[in-house]
Amino acid sequence: MSTNALICTMTAWLLATLMMFPGDTTMASSLKLADPSELDGQWQATLIATQGSSESLAMQDKPSNVCLVDLQSTQTLGEGAECLGAWLTEPATGWFPEPDGIAITGKEGSRIFFFSRQHDGFYQGNLKSGLIITLKRPTD
Repeated sequence: MSTNALICTMTAWLLATLMMFPGDTTMASSLKLADPSELDGQWQATLIATQGSSESLAMQDKPSNVCLVDLQSTQTLGEGAECLGAWLTEPATGWFPEPDGIAITGKEGSRIFFFSRQHDGFYQGNLKSGLIITLKRPTD
């Protein structure tokens, strides 16, 4: 291999390596893990059907299509946990922040549902049935 070819190859590898570092830094800063104290409190969960199918509408016929859910500072669910659990078809007992959203946990502490952050104060998750659950701070 000639000297020029070797220098060009090494330069290409060096540039590629240097270009990766700013991308990693940008990604890490955009996915900041929220402090639980920023998320605790009362949230409005809403069950929404995206399709007009009969099974989708039947799934939507739950105790309510709107629940007020209390994300407690102890990262447990307070008031509204039963309503949310009815939509998820298993008891919801806790929650924790993730870099890109909020995870809901079941009895064993494992994640059973995920709300993806759409923008400040608004999260959304999709059920297997095709229904959507939104989570937002209630408006007074």
